[in-house]
Amino acid sequence: MKSMLRGLGLAAVLALGGAHLASAQTALKFAHPVPESDPQHAMALFFKDELEKRSDGALTVQIFPQGQLGNDAQMIDGVRSGIIDLTMVGLNNMTGLMPKASAFELPFMFADRATAYRVLDGAVGQSIAAEFEQHGMKSLGFPENGFRQMTNNRGPIREPGDVAGLQMRVNNSRALGDMFSALGAAPQQLPVAELYTALETGVVDSQDHPVAIVLSFKFHEVQDYLSLTNHAYSPLSLAMNLNRFDGLSPELRQVVVDVAADAVAMQRALAASKEAEMVAALEAAGMQVNRDVDSAAFQEATRSVWTGFTEANGSEIVDAILEASKP
Repeated sequence: MKSMLRGLGLAAVLALGGAHLASAQTALKFAHPVPESDPQHAMALFFKDELEKRSDGALTVQIFPQGQLGNDAQMIDGVRSGIIDLTMVGLNNMTGLMPKASAFELPFMFADRATAYRVLDGAVGQSIAAEFEQHGMKSLGFPENGFRQMTNNRGPIREPGDVAGLQMRVNNSRALGDMFSALGAAPQQLPVAELYTALETGVVDSQDHPVAIVLSFKFHEVQDYLSLTNHAYSPLSLAMNLNRFDGLSPELRQVVVDVAADAVAMQRALAASKEAEMVAALEAAGMQVNRDVDSAAFQEATRSVWTGFTEANGSEIVDAILEASKP
């Protein structure tokens, strides 16, 4: 009888131990909108590998690329509700919740990447990151989408007049929509997942994205001209469900924060180092690429976009970005 009880006791201990180990492992669902060929997916893989390694397997990550769990808005809603644990989308997709965040994407706000990184990683960017918690999310950093370029099927874009009359696909950034309206285009908001077909069928004849997106979504197959306008810098947002983050132990929360910071740094470096190679690949695929863009003329033509933003949101964040941008 005693032997039987000891056996039952051991079985109970083993069962509890198994339950403890099972509960100690947390599986995270990570969704993003881009194809697996994009540097953003390389970052997701880095995040997964490093998080699993540094947490000794306590955290595991399953990646859902190319909008498998919905479009940008649906992925954000999924993270807020806890259906999805992590997402990486353009920061512009968060501006419905945090309108001031659209200041980062005002035309010609940043002269170069280094300036954008300094502002996003500094006090100004962190003030926006803190707002995520009001919406059930933990901001884990701002990876790079990159400087936006214009593509179209009509001809090279060198000066503001070359944009007039284009049926221009835009994302949900009000700043970009206002910019193309100011340049005389006809902006049409479309999800990126629908853009290839819209270009192919002539619903729109132009669009703007960083070159990595142009290449990974194969827009070169349905667009003839790439103009390196660098008209806006687009940050990404890496965000986690706040309850899921807060539910981790302090040690695991720190692992998540540290791995995210390293993943952002890796992805930014990769995107910058590959950009010239990606432009060359687009040229080799048949796109006509022009770099002779009158940036000063474009800045003058889009000045009203800044005015519209400050009238709606005040000038505080714009002034803070400009101050933080100084060398």
